[in-house]
Amino acid sequence: MASPGSDTANDPHAPLIIAEIGTAHRGDLGRARELISAAAEAGADCAKFQWVITDEILHPATGSVRLPGGDIDLYSRFRSLEQPPAFFAQLKQLCADARISFLCTPFGPGSAAGLADLGVERYKIASPELNHLPLLRQVAAYGKPMILSTGVSTLADIERACSVCATVEVTLLHCITAYPAREEEYNLAVIPHMAALFGVPVGVSDHSLDPILVPALATALGAAAIEKHITLSRSDPGLDDPIALVPDDFAEMVRAVRRGAADHASRLPGSECPPGTACPPGTEWLIERYGESRVTTVMGSGKKTLAPGEAANHGRSNRSIRAVRDIAAGAQVTAADVALLRSEHNLEPGLPPWALDTVVGSQTTRAVADGTGLSWSDLIRRA
Repeated sequence: MASPGSDTANDPHAPLIIAEIGTAHRGDLGRARELISAAAEAGADCAKFQWVITDEILHPATGSVRLPGGDIDLYSRFRSLEQPPAFFAQLKQLCADARISFLCTPFGPGSAAGLADLGVERYKIASPELNHLPLLRQVAAYGKPMILSTGVSTLADIERACSVCATVEVTLLHCITAYPAREEEYNLAVIPHMAALFGVPVGVSDHSLDPILVPALATALGAAAIEKHITLSRSDPGLDDPIALVPDDFAEMVRAVRRGAADHASRLPGSECPPGTACPPGTEWLIERYGESRVTTVMGSGKKTLAPGEAANHGRSNRSIRAVRDIAAGAQVTAADVALLRSEHNLEPGLPPWALDTVVGSQTTRAVADGTGLSWSDLIRRA
């Protein structure tokens, strides 16, 4: 399957390889340059970043969340990761200097508009924002290709997102929203099924720890893109550094993916996963390295479901409707009273984003405190 962009000049059949730097630069352009250079030298096509504006993501009452690096106050940590627009312009130039594509994730209207001002060529939407319908509409209106991660999402969530983004080129990334993700939950056989169901290229965003198994097996199944975190050291204090690949491991992953892509391209159409076989052609070397049982387990059933490691976070990691100030009993809810925010572990989720147009203009049945996730019982539907 061809990659969703023109970055992979040496092999048009190879997946687009995205090195997720995220916020590992910690606001230091020197460190960012090191990470971008490491990604480019390892063979990545894109270096991806995150444009964090905390109030587009979280409520101040979010509290402490357990991440791979330990328990942190997530709102305060995100505030420390904020950078001005000029910083992202410099990141984009550093990528151009290194001959690697710049890719960045917006989390709300301000960061999306900032990326549009930079003139980016494509956008990446993270899994928790797949149900942030106003953000998807805004980004789709820019008319550029979009890459949508689908972790902690149901088929209905994905279908709704694809419908909103139907006017632009879309690539989906199958993903398990857990850090680290358990490789045995990856269910990579869903990749060709999702591609057939939604009629778009499908790749994988991999948070498992092994550098080869998930990316190479996904490639054998026709993945259009491979996303993996990169770091200079797993002992660095970034949010995702403990689960990222160091440059040598990232380069090893790239070699494995390129090998798998060449094998995949050499096969006849329709031979990706013959009936009655446990593993697709071209995975013999993976079976020799990892064993057939392990490879078959990572393949999974091919049925799209929430993975066990992320099921409890559906509705919490992704967006829901939350009060951002006190709303009096009997008041009419205005757009300024609510926002689509992540709940995480300490706040109860509110109504899903698709209900926003109904919520705004409704009358409250009782007082709603700042930070509360709104429920139908809080509202009298407007006439």
